[in-house]
Amino acid sequence: MKAIVIEPGSVLGVLGGGQLGAMFTMAACRLGYHVAVWDPDPEAPAHRVATHSFPAPFTDQHVLARFADLVSVVTYEWENIPAELCQALEQQKPVRPSSAVLSVIQDRLEQKGFLASNGFPVPPFAGLTAPDQLANIVRQVGYPALCKTATAGYDGKGQWRITRESDVREVEQALSESARPGMRWIVESLIPFQRELSILVVRGIDGQSCTYPLVENEHEEGILRTTKVPAPGSSAVAERAAAFACQVVDRLEGVGVFCLELFQLPSGELLINEIAPRPHNSGHYTLDACSVSQFEQQVRAICGMPLGEVRLLSPAVMVNLIGDDAAFFMKGAGCQALLDVPGAVLHFYGKPAIRPRRKMGHVTFLGETISFALDHAKQFRRTIRDHLRRSQS
Repeated sequence: MKAIVIEPGSVLGVLGGGQLGAMFTMAACRLGYHVAVWDPDPEAPAHRVATHSFPAPFTDQHVLARFADLVSVVTYEWENIPAELCQALEQQKPVRPSSAVLSVIQDRLEQKGFLASNGFPVPPFAGLTAPDQLANIVRQVGYPALCKTATAGYDGKGQWRITRESDVREVEQALSESARPGMRWIVESLIPFQRELSILVVRGIDGQSCTYPLVENEHEEGILRTTKVPAPGSSAVAERAAAFACQVVDRLEGVGVFCLELFQLPSGELLINEIAPRPHNSGHYTLDACSVSQFEQQVRAICGMPLGEVRLLSPAVMVNLIGDDAAFFMKGAGCQALLDVPGAVLHFYGKPAIRPRRKMGHVTFLGETISFALDHAKQFRRTIRDHLRRSQS
């Protein structure tokens, strides 16, 4: 049976109103859709740009009924949305990606088990159900290792590095203090990778898919700081990453935008780190450097519209503005100096409070060559570091 196309003028529902939800909303409005945003935080950025706003808890059954009645299709901006909410909405309207996909991806143990059982390459891992099992589990996986909460946690939160046997007791204590009934963790081998990569894949309701260029990422304290596109290196690596991305999402039968985070080993081998079932921070460059952004693709895919081309119009380097970075560039000489840089495109997310480790915006540096864009990005990073040193002295 042919899926019904959701045409412009319809209301699209998005669960979560952060910067990803806001950018989805703006892309949808540009294509002629209306958007209903449901996020418990009344100050979430997407509420300000949405046609319909629901600043209420995700447990509110009255809002669930109103939201489901209003929208034609539902999507979400991050994977920590309650799967039970998506299941309830699915009884009335399509949810894309589905609640079944969300249930697999939002639990790291389920996700890694799915990947491994389907023959996809992942780092060695094991599940942990009680803190006092940690020493045995780490011996099984090997040192060094990383312990993560199986659910929730992002940008380095809910993670503990275990580099040697003497670290185990301290991590056990931390797990015991934060443990809740039924809580689980995943312990993964810390693979000595050469670089971190990621790739966006879009899959439509007809099963057709396309991938964006492979990108190279740099993280600081577990938070993405810089993305380079296209990723330097051989075309064979990019082709292998694209094949993995399409195969994984096909196996999930996912509809929408997905991102595969990858480790490249010194041998050239690729391992899958995690899957995100939505637009990704490392894909923000698509707003300025591609003919169709990841957010427009999300709209097209969930509505059953033709997918857009994934052509890269310009090499680019994206730099995140995190915490106090934003304060310097939101006013005075900092903002003026940034906007004076050729090829610099500034995006602020409109979050009312600046907090440490909080993503406040990003800057995309465009150039005729990746070297040109990278030079401007490096200068920008030096400016950030100098500002932070001065503010702390």
